Amino acid sequence: MSTIAIVGAGPGLGRSIARRFGAEGFRVALVSRNQNKLNLLVDDLATDGIQAHGFAADVTDRATLTGALSAAKDRFGPIDVLEYSPAPLDPQTAGLDPQTAGLAPVDAANLTVESVQPQIEYYLYGAITAVRQVLPDMLARREGAILVSTGASSGPVIHPPFANIAAASGALRNWVLNLHSALAPQGVYAAHIAIAAWIGQGGPKSQPDAIAETYWDLYNNRSEPERFYLDEEMNI
Repeated sequence: MSTIAIVGAGPGLGRSIARRFGAEGFRVALVSRNQNKLNLLVDDLATDGIQAHGFAADVTDRATLTGALSAAKDRFGPIDVLEYSPAPLDPQTAGLDPQTAGLAPVDAANLTVESVQPQIEYYLYGAITAVRQVLPDMLARREGAILVSTGASSGPVIHPPFANIAAASGALRNWVLNLHSALAPQGVYAAHIAIAAWIGQGGPKSQPDAIAETYWDLYNNRSEPERFYLDEEMNI
């Protein structure tokens, strides 16, 4: 039985990806900050007959993220699919001051090192940590998939008010595209999904279940380095 690890799992897209892969027989390792919310998600998936377990970790804390993925391997065996999509962090719900924490969106003309560094920790360093934890097993088996999600400001869409987020997620996108080329000859697939949608708040294509189909399609296709997912009702 195969296992997918979803880093950034929540009640929206993360749950839909879990359901889509779970419906195909995958076990699901859910990783996010709040264990209580993970437990609720596990219970919800169980009603669909999906075997899942939650592992609490903060993607900006490399030790806890590594520990969570190690615990997932101990429970389910080596990870077959890693899906990395930490949701944009709401500083207020996390108990942080968005200005002092450097997590508030910053316009391109006002970008500073201090405003982009926390976003790099969140997007790029977290992804590197997660991938490094699962990649050795994938390479040993010459089999596996790494699916990484960001907002479309990572490259396909220009949006100056989110410049610090775009800089960090753009770096992540660039790395994943290079991973695609580097890993393909070794049997491991890597792809980036750029989501141009307010998930669950727009047209039918913005709904999490609709977006999750893209992940299953990419996993089965395993050829495209990137998919630009556009909610056609967005004005971009």
